[in-house]
Amino acid sequence: MNLFFRFAVVFLAIAGAVALSIGPAGLQFGTANYWDHHGFAYLFFLAVFPRLTLLYALFVGGAVWGGVVGWLGWIFAPRLLVAVLATLEYWHANPLLVVIAWLIAIGGESGEKTYVRRRRVRARR
Repeated sequence: MNLFFRFAVVFLAIAGAVALSIGPAGLQFGTANYWDHHGFAYLFFLAVFPRLTLLYALFVGGAVWGGVVGWLGWIFAPRLLVAVLATLEYWHANPLLVVIAWLIAIGGESGEKTYVRRRRVRARR
């Protein structure tokens, strides 16, 4: 039940942020359907190997993403970049998929940083 509660809180937080962005800020979100353009393999590789998959999408797939901010996201937090891009492009057609992208981004980035910190502490000993 705890996992469901966390998922619901993240979903409501993202939905609230999107609603605030659409209303007062006037931000336009895409209406594309993820499944019309990509499949499960691409989704898996975005979750497991985000940097390589984003490079593939940029150079081979012809994707356009964010200029300097996109490259900074690619260097420092690629899963967050994937979640932001998914929100901007697929929110209207696939909100559940976008929320899962945010859960992977939040969990993956924090888990990765925790692992690196623990490893650094062990190396100092």
